[in-house]
Amino acid sequence: MKVLVYGAGVLGSYLAHVLIRGGNDVSVMARGARADEIERDGIVLRHYFQRKTTVDPVRVIRTLEKDELYDLIFVVMKYTDFRAVLPILAGNLSRNLILVGNNAEAREMQTELLEQSEIEKNIAFGFQLSGGRREPGRTMIIRSRGQMVLGGLDGPISFQAELRQAFAKTKYKLTTHENMDAWLKSHVVPILMLNYLPQIHDGQMNKVARDGKLIYHAVTAMGEGFHVLETLGYPLTPAVQASVIRKHRRLVQGFLKIYHLLPVSRMIDGNFAEIEALAEKFHEWSAQAKVNTPHWDELNSKLRLKKAGE
Repeated sequence: MKVLVYGAGVLGSYLAHVLIRGGNDVSVMARGARADEIERDGIVLRHYFQRKTTVDPVRVIRTLEKDELYDLIFVVMKYTDFRAVLPILAGNLSRNLILVGNNAEAREMQTELLEQSEIEKNIAFGFQLSGGRREPGRTMIIRSRGQMVLGGLDGPISFQAELRQAFAKTKYKLTTHENMDAWLKSHVVPILMLNYLPQIHDGQMNKVARDGKLIYHAVTAMGEGFHVLETLGYPLTPAVQASVIRKHRRLVQGFLKIYHLLPVSRMIDGNFAEIEALAEKFHEWSAQAKVNTPHWDELNSKLRLKKAGE
């Protein structure tokens, strides 16, 4: 399969590695120093849990031309970066697109892509279950076997055969979901809380672990966040996630304390601009739902004070 991974950050680099090892004809879209680095050294990954380093040479492109065709294009970006590339994707003649990453506006982005495109596009949305950070000369990857949750917004993905073929020779797991928009919106709730905690304590994870009151606010705020989505008519998915957070708050608080004491918690970089944009979108949902969120508001207040004091 001829595949383009549009974006060579932490998640895009790992996805490209998987697809290359799966025998696909892979290109990576990158710019500037990152493009130079990949052209020179390949995609260099340090797999944190697996304790190994891999190097994958790959073709690099710096612009996506209109007539450069791919069987699949994976757009792996921050939520704040998607909109800037929608016109470029719409202008290209490839049909099968998967937007991978946090996304609070999947429906709106799909509509924009379809309206701007000269041809019919098949669009899916996904979320890769991995993390990590960029380091000098390599990318640190936190993962298990490698997995992506993905789905369409208007029924099953129409290009599932191409997806199966692309990953047929890999150990990477594709999990399709029938309501991907609801999945992505539900995911915004824990993503925001998990990023609020280290930001409030300037990235000092030991302080987060010792701040029981802050963790209590975060876990309770997640319950409030799920209530906002329910009020707006979005099903909580995966349902077990919301159920555990709501019914077993002490257990979740204990888990978060332990997690923030572990070295792995320091290996995952957050992007403040992306978190701010997601938080702004959640604020819109909360105002629309007219739901009281005192614990969420308390954490927002702490973040504003932190930012004001910087």
